[in-house]
Amino acid sequence: MSQFESLGLPLLHAGKVREMYALPDGDVLMVATDNISAFDHVLPTLIPGKGAVLTQLSLWWFEQLRGVVPNHVVSTKVPQEAEGRAIVVERLDMVPVECVARGYLTGSGWAEYQQSRTVCGVPLPGGLRDGDKLPGPIFTPAIKADLGEHDENVDFETIARLHGTGLAGRLRELTLEIYTRAERIAAERGIILADTKLEFGRRADGTLVLADEVLTPDSSRFWDARLWVPGESLPSFDKQYVRDWLAKDSGWDRKSAPPELPDDVVAATCARYAEAYERLTGLSIRP
Repeated sequence: MSQFESLGLPLLHAGKVREMYALPDGDVLMVATDNISAFDHVLPTLIPGKGAVLTQLSLWWFEQLRGVVPNHVVSTKVPQEAEGRAIVVERLDMVPVECVARGYLTGSGWAEYQQSRTVCGVPLPGGLRDGDKLPGPIFTPAIKADLGEHDENVDFETIARLHGTGLAGRLRELTLEIYTRAERIAAERGIILADTKLEFGRRADGTLVLADEVLTPDSSRFWDARLWVPGESLPSFDKQYVRDWLAKDSGWDRKSAPPELPDDVVAATCARYAEAYERLTGLSIRP
């Protein structure tokens, strides 16, 4: 069910976190809710202020990347009940590819590397540890899954076969260019951008446009550069508190409905999202 029915607009799509509403002029109102997902489930507990962090941080990054790629933002003038957490965006033909750039080896990439010394078909040197910096950033795409399913990591050749070599090559080029720019900006602020997931859409003339959210704690893995020690557990500016509690303390079997989050986990998650925004932008988002 929509969290923003009071807007009185036709609901086009409700994802795990975002809701898309049709506007009379053909544009789309994209609203970031306070939902949080983990292990491919939307949890019943909201994270207060999370939607505002995602929206405001995305807007900041869109500005930093303006010289690299067009983005889908039309306006920040939105209905009052969605203020701060919504933007007006272009209606695009979305490319159904999760465009992932990795500069560091961790997560699903680390799991694959231990088996094959590759990540999504990209060969890597031996002897790397979880958390190691890669020789250079790599493009490791995934095919978007339906709600409740896990995205499927694939190699570049699969994307080229599905969408054509030209589009696949442009997606890889833009993804790595964006990562390189963002990684440098984050490093200047004492933050490591380990990896990030991007989405693109196409205008009617075929122009590729950066869409959805960009370089937020939901779509990226940010580490504190001062605490980076490869081979050890690295705390992230994201929902790791939530994942850890669900995996270690909740007793949840991942087959039944997920449990409510305790207040301390909610508070810690709120603080990490706000800290990521403030460290990156130099601005305050706390009440």
